[in-house]
Amino acid sequence: MIAARRLILAACVVSGLAPGLARADSAAAAPISALNAGLAVAEKNASTPFADRYAALAPAVDSAFNLPQILQSTVGLRWAQIAPAQREKLLAAFRAFTIASYVANFNTNAGDGFKVLPETRAIGGDQVVETEIVPNSGDPTRIDYVMRQGQTGWQVVDVLEQGTISQVAVQRSDFRSLLADGTGVALTNSLNDRVAKLSGGAIHP
Repeated sequence: MIAARRLILAACVVSGLAPGLARADSAAAAPISALNAGLAVAEKNASTPFADRYAALAPAVDSAFNLPQILQSTVGLRWAQIAPAQREKLLAAFRAFTIASYVANFNTNAGDGFKVLPETRAIGGDQVVETEIVPNSGDPTRIDYVMRQGQTGWQVVDVLEQGTISQVAVQRSDFRSLLADGTGVALTNSLNDRVAKLSGGAIHP
């Protein structure tokens, strides 16, 4: 065991990485590179209608994110209480909210740069792909993506703002009161309302 640990440490030293870090897995990073490319295009096309930018970005979001897994993790134990038909409606609303949020947040042609950093770190069997949003002026914003390999490849199962703040945990707290009745209807309606406000009424899940 000790010998194996020494070999791992030696490999890290030779590669120039600290223990716990590794070169980014190109397969794990690829969906994020595609997402960043989509966000860059969304920024450049900020003057085009919201619905057009939404439609253009949707494939990159669908490919990068395991939205069913993220939603189930966010809802937590209450997921089992929600009827299957309502789960489908909730997932549709959550998907629309996720895409609309990205479109709304990247709605000015600010010339931001989107950079995937060269190292990744492991959380169990997951890989964390580290990225930065680099503005024309000011400090970069750190956004890390927790990637998990499934049947369709690597996909995001959580987003870490500033590298540490779990979006799943934040949304779980945000959604808690809307899930109190156990049906998922209130949360579905709330997400649909948020999508309508973000899109100026252009998107209706």
